[in-house]
Amino acid sequence: MAEDTARRIAAAFAAVCLAAGVAAVTVAVVAGPGPGPVAYVSEAGITDSGYAGAYRIGIFSVAASLLLLAGALPPPGLRAAAGLLGVGAVATVLSGAVTCSEGCPLPPFEATTVADLVHGGASIAATAAVVLAMLVVLFSPVADQGLRRIAAVGAALALPVAAVVAAALLLVGRSALLGVSERVLLVVVAAWGLATSGYLAVRSLTGDGPSVPARDGSNVSRR
Repeated sequence: MAEDTARRIAAAFAAVCLAAGVAAVTVAVVAGPGPGPVAYVSEAGITDSGYAGAYRIGIFSVAASLLLLAGALPPPGLRAAAGLLGVGAVATVLSGAVTCSEGCPLPPFEATTVADLVHGGASIAATAAVVLAMLVVLFSPVADQGLRRIAAVGAALALPVAAVVAAALLLVGRSALLGVSERVLLVVVAAWGLATSGYLAVRSLTGDGPSVPARDGSNVSRR
């Protein structure tokens, strides 16, 4: 019972931190001086943007939410998903701590610095870890139907957009296609995190917790 309460509280705080982080990053991106949809989201965090502080606060808040969500996932069958969220949190902190240069250039079309590569690699790793966590939840025999449904919607939206982002990075480079697809992917990832943390908090509050496998192989609810 105490563990269920702790997971419910972690899920609730994960939702709050994620909402606050997304709001702060959105303000930094919208109010910043970047060149519209052609810019990367990370450009709001460069020193000259004027909104670097809000951007970093938002990024670190998102990292905290990923750690809290990892702790809110019911063990033991979702440890892999929790581990991926932990990796995503560490990569998110690194992304926020290491600032890219102006324009956040990325290979293969632009000359980059070490900081650009570290920042870009951490950002990509963080997003990829969360998308992989969706897939783990989706295909987990332990996750209950609600968690799998949320993960199914998230993965169905995230995977094709992630493919567009990857193709644009390799074949097109800095462009409106890449800028817009990056924003769409981040919105999908954030929506999945909010939906999952909110679901865990509310479902645990009702006493009908996430299911765990019974000895006969069926799923039963934790209460």
